[in-house]
Amino acid sequence: MSTDFQAGRVALGARLRELRTEAGLNGKEIAERLGWQRSKVSRLETGKQTATADDLEAWAAAAGAEVEAADLRSRLRGLESQQRSWRRQLSTGHRGVQEKYVAEYRATSTVRGYEATVIPGLFQTPDYARHLLVHNADLMDSPRDTEAAVSARMKRQEVLYETGRSFSVLIWEGALHAVICPKEVMAAQLDRLAGLIGLSTVSIGILPLGASLPLTPKHGFWIFDDRRVVVEIISTELRLESSHDVSLYRKVWDRLDKGAVYGPHAHRLIGRARAALDLA
Repeated sequence: MSTDFQAGRVALGARLRELRTEAGLNGKEIAERLGWQRSKVSRLETGKQTATADDLEAWAAAAGAEVEAADLRSRLRGLESQQRSWRRQLSTGHRGVQEKYVAEYRATSTVRGYEATVIPGLFQTPDYARHLLVHNADLMDSPRDTEAAVSARMKRQEVLYETGRSFSVLIWEGALHAVICPKEVMAAQLDRLAGLIGLSTVSIGILPLGASLPLTPKHGFWIFDDRRVVVEIISTELRLESSHDVSLYRKVWDRLDKGAVYGPHAHRLIGRARAALDLA
């Protein structure tokens, strides 16, 4: 069991214990109210057993804290979905992961994203995406279904042209200079990015190198409808749904946004990165 998962389970158990003690109940008394064995109460409070949604509802009611039920359920959802190992997700190839994102974006109206090291998948050309997927397959030793995965990633981009959607994306300027593919492919990718500026559904901000920022650039993350945050790290995909986590990442996005440039200034930074490729 992952350390983070267990830590989350222990934290949930501690919250259950707090609700019990605030109600003036000992372990035996709440077990009697719930009709459970005393051992189950102990396992839940010490993080040795994962509560179900029904367990949490019953606990909140038994402790006279029904108003806390929603928070407990949110904690459980965060615990259950907090980590998704890339090795497990990619065990049959990359296409399934890309198709999952197609569905996720179609079910979302407002997306805020930030990337520090790569051009976001929503804006990638097929050739740029192909090189990234091949590199990742090599790293993760996962099956190479590259063309199917590229096709699915391009399918995701259809949402950019649908009315009623909003995509506000920040990119650290360093990502424009990270040449992880042939220079010609990178040049085409930068042209594609520049061409999206001005699209009615898309807002692209560039965080300039050397700009004065309210905080450090951090890692990439994506906020979906202000309901959940997706963070991709090397080994794992994190999905955070607690109101505290969503609020924190939204605060980080807002602060980074204050240091970003848009429109003609963003165009100039993209043009500078393209010129640095020195294709002549």
